[in-house]
Amino acid sequence: MKTDNGRTTSVWMRTADVPEHTQLKADVRADVVIVGAGIAGLTTAYLLTKEGKRVVVLDDGPVGGGETCRTTAHLVNALDERYYELERLHGERGARLAAASHTAAVDRIEIIVNEEQIDCDFTRLDGYLFVAPGDDPAQLEEELRATHRAGLTGVEQVERAPVATFDTGAALRFPRQAQFHILKYLRGLAEAVRRGGGEIYTQTHATKIEGGDSEARVETANGATVTAGAVVVATNSPVNDLVAIHTKQAAYRTFVVGARVARGSVPQILLWDTPDPYHYLRVQRVDDGEGEGGGGGYDVLIVGGEDHKTGQADDAEERFRRLEEWTRERFPQVESFEFRWSGQVMEPVDGLAFIGRNPLDKENVYIATGDSGNGMTHGTIAGMLLTDLIAGRENEWSELYDPSRKTLSAIKDFAEENLNVAAQYTDHLTPGEVSDASEIKAGEGAIIRRGLTKVACHRDESGALHERSAICTHLGCVVRWNSTEKTWDCPCHGSRFQTDGHVVNGPAINALAEAEKS
Repeated sequence: MKTDNGRTTSVWMRTADVPEHTQLKADVRADVVIVGAGIAGLTTAYLLTKEGKRVVVLDDGPVGGGETCRTTAHLVNALDERYYELERLHGERGARLAAASHTAAVDRIEIIVNEEQIDCDFTRLDGYLFVAPGDDPAQLEEELRATHRAGLTGVEQVERAPVATFDTGAALRFPRQAQFHILKYLRGLAEAVRRGGGEIYTQTHATKIEGGDSEARVETANGATVTAGAVVVATNSPVNDLVAIHTKQAAYRTFVVGARVARGSVPQILLWDTPDPYHYLRVQRVDDGEGEGGGGGYDVLIVGGEDHKTGQADDAEERFRRLEEWTRERFPQVESFEFRWSGQVMEPVDGLAFIGRNPLDKENVYIATGDSGNGMTHGTIAGMLLTDLIAGRENEWSELYDPSRKTLSAIKDFAEENLNVAAQYTDHLTPGEVSDASEIKAGEGAIIRRGLTKVACHRDESGALHERSAICTHLGCVVRWNSTEKTWDCPCHGSRFQTDGHVVNGPAINALAEAEKS
């Protein structure tokens, strides 16, 4: 599967093909138009078609071609934010609703897999949280008590996770977690949407999204317009507003390696440790004919972590090296590392996604964002919650995930994130990274100063130089070069652009402008 959101390739992208869909070329009407064909957008589309709604889905790449194809595809109610922390931020009731909603999301995925007969390697399995060396082991006991208060009474403390090659020490066992192959699932979900009467258009870039008193409109780059009763923006980071949500969440790059191991040599479990950033681990079976190397089926041990704020580091090689080292130390059965990839995670200041009506917008504009490292379940929750809201039904999760919510107990994190953003604007005053474009090697990029502005310069493998304005079209930060994915990344709010300026990740909706000539 080929996408335009980076140069690295995940195990999902190499082992599944997603059928192409046509580009929107004429005006259409629908009950609901959804922008984004990742897990949040397609789950919402699927559930709305089950309600008898006429749905149109738009995406400027292929189905699943955004950040969804860069997940590690854990399906969990063991959340990245500890439950004792969720209690502090949202109260005991909020923690219970978070546990219930993520549990319901995993159950709903299983129901969809069975009802639509989707062959996507869906498997129920246990997950284990253990304390890394140097971390306080008392946090396990605190988390155990908090999970039980949240209704996850099946969680228990065990002496160690069932891994033979290293001793995790005491761990919490979370029963009935799950995993799947995300692109095989989305392929099946897209087919089910179309069977239900939904329409999916890819390679269709939304340029303007607006609500109205009675109708919403989405205009596209090729001139076609979708008119609908409601619009859902499910683009990882919302591309339809400038500020409302983007001060309450931050974009991070997370890194993943995939190691070839003999089939069955690593147990089928999910594993997480406690540092910040933490490590997360699972196993994916690769059958004969998938992946590279041949020689029969094997397992891929998938290990992720080493996050950093998007656009605020360019040292992926070192982060991949540390992940590989961490993995080899604990799993000597590793034969080789066959996959390296990165993905984008939106971290809300209070640990939970923003799903519902878009703040400061018309009543018929909805968003889903803030995956907080649990994108598969948050995306599924989005489909369930937004379907209820659009259908006019009450949902007890709506207040918890309300994008307009104010979490006063997260005010310190809110302030720190926004001070970090403010600091990035000083890039406008600094010199260029190189004094002249002749210093840029083939395949690389750098920022140069040209008078009062800055230019993003990329030299392709043939030696040709490509220039765009270095000013992000969202809120004017100076973008930075990502040498691993070969993209221009914004350090303020996480927008990402191809070397030709095309936007591949919001919140920016417009391409980088033409560079000013010297």
